[in-house]
Amino acid sequence: MKPFTRLVARAAPLPRANIDTDQILPKQFLKTVEREGLARGLFYDFRFDGQGRPRPDFVLNQPRYEEAGILIAGDNFGCGSSREHAPWALMDFGLRCVIAPGFAEIFYNNCFQNGLLPVVLPAGEVQALTREVLDSDRPMTVDLEAQTVTSPSGRVLRFDIDADRRQKMLEGLDAIDETLVLAAAIEAYERDHEPRPAGTP
Repeated sequence: MKPFTRLVARAAPLPRANIDTDQILPKQFLKTVEREGLARGLFYDFRFDGQGRPRPDFVLNQPRYEEAGILIAGDNFGCGSSREHAPWALMDFGLRCVIAPGFAEIFYNNCFQNGLLPVVLPAGEVQALTREVLDSDRPMTVDLEAQTVTSPSGRVLRFDIDADRRQKMLEGLDAIDETLVLAAAIEAYERDHEPRPAGTP
């Protein structure tokens, strides 16, 4: 998993509450276990009309947000079914951080397992950030080590995050990586506990 330390990027505003995982990545794009190529299905029904033509009014179809690395969303983002493909699709599109007043619990957990940083800020601060990014072409900064978000105008907002999850994100450790850190100890344990023939001391 790629470590997350400090991200400087354009932010795209999507101030809709209760965006579920089927809206983030519709079910027809779940036929693969590969993490690459899912960007084409991200927010598909928001991004394209019934004939597959891009909707010019959708934020991620607008040229100024093509390089966005941060998404500013509404409350309860990622609700619905527990599909890990949803954070995969967001990251494949180039997004590394989602800022919202709140997240669905399973989606929130899946983000940390895949290197996508979910930042919870009070609703009023999220609304203020949304207004700023609509009015500015400047990037934002998300600093995980300092636990701060710096808005386009330079306002610094603090966020809280579980210390263990923060450290794993900083080091780029998912569940498999955590196990591999202990590989030497696991191998030593296995050597010391190998089955021995009967009568062997």
